[in-house]
Amino acid sequence: MFTSIILAAGMGTRMKSEIPKVLHRVCGKPLCRWVIDESKKAGADTVAAVVGHKAELVKDELGDACGYAVQAEQKGTGHAVMQAGEYIKNAGGYVVVLNGDTPLITAETIRSAVEYHKENGNHATVLTAVLPDASGYGRIVRDSSGSVMKIVEQKDANDEEKLIKEVNSGMYVFDAESLLYALGELKPNNAQGEYYLTDTLEILLAAGKKVGAYIIGDSDEIRGINDRVQLSEAEAIMRRRINEYHMKNGVTMRIPDSIYIEDGVEIGSDTEICPNVTLKSGTRIGKGCVVGTGSVLDRAVIHDNVDILSSVILESEVDSDTHVGPFAYIRPNCRVGKDVKVGDFVELKNSTIDDDTKISHLTYIGDTDVGKGVNFGCGTVTVNYDGKKKYRSTIGDHAFIGCNTNLVSPVNIGDGAYIAAGSTITEDIPENYLSIARARQVNKHVSDEWLAKRRK
Repeated sequence: MFTSIILAAGMGTRMKSEIPKVLHRVCGKPLCRWVIDESKKAGADTVAAVVGHKAELVKDELGDACGYAVQAEQKGTGHAVMQAGEYIKNAGGYVVVLNGDTPLITAETIRSAVEYHKENGNHATVLTAVLPDASGYGRIVRDSSGSVMKIVEQKDANDEEKLIKEVNSGMYVFDAESLLYALGELKPNNAQGEYYLTDTLEILLAAGKKVGAYIIGDSDEIRGINDRVQLSEAEAIMRRRINEYHMKNGVTMRIPDSIYIEDGVEIGSDTEICPNVTLKSGTRIGKGCVVGTGSVLDRAVIHDNVDILSSVILESEVDSDTHVGPFAYIRPNCRVGKDVKVGDFVELKNSTIDDDTKISHLTYIGDTDVGKGVNFGCGTVTVNYDGKKKYRSTIGDHAFIGCNTNLVSPVNIGDGAYIAAGSTITEDIPENYLSIARARQVNKHVSDEWLAKRRK
């Protein structure tokens, strides 16, 4: 077990945003939340974020996902860690320092770095990566035994040191006691008057403490986000990780690079995801489904063997063996039963549709409870809003609703009722009745003058 301190106080000026940098999102989740969640997966018993710029906004977004320390003035990374002193004192064992803008770090790497730190008897361990081009990064200088001697920033490196490919990630594992000691000795010995966390390593080395380095296998994990370009690059990597995870668990993807799946989506085996699909966090899809091209699912619950073709489903549930689309729109708070057809250009809103019902095309159903085996003709509309208030209707089992019907809510349609095409229904219909609500057709002869006026 260990305590994780996440540095999340920076402004992120290069993002050119009113939103704090750590709250920008990768695959639906704030940058800092990725680091928090991976810390917990790795075994952290306490996670604390050091917040500063727009601290209240960051706290509101992250909620009780972690504890907080406040860095009121940004005086460097060492100063940020100082603000988490109470968490470090209570850690008892090990402290991992991570950055809130490095969302690609994984639980496996954090866990492995802590184990490496313990096994090698280090007092501090810096997480490093080997890069083909190390420009801009601090270099890791080791002695002949492989122990870390120092970290040299690019601007201070000599020609030999600039050839080093191993770089500082800005992430560390410390013994809590050693970290507290080093923070107490830390001085702002630089032009900026800032306290640098990297200086703690030299302090520990000078005190005869052992400092090691753990090389991360995948250098993508150290990527920090400083601007929108880097944000998009990190999202591309994360999207590929997520998609590969689902494919390895039995999901077929057509053109995976075109598919956007957020963190927290569940997909059953033998489900097929077609190109240009968006699946947002909280969506759960069963086995044997097809999610067709261009579909968007947001917090939708889809049971087994559902076919969704180019449609949008938001915060609603669709039971097994149902067909949706093309171009259907299921708005929040809908419950669609088994073996239902929700066809092309059908819109559902805040409604329940029971099993075996057919809503084939060009229909709007809002604030309505629909029974089993109901047939909706083309162009049916539930008229549920009078400009001030919404009203709810019910339609009984096995009702048959003719084309171009308006149901002016609130009305109750009885079981087995029939409604003639073109009707506007304003009153309840008893069980097994036929309702016709349209004016008798009248054909009138008109004069040539009348026709000429209209045609003009």
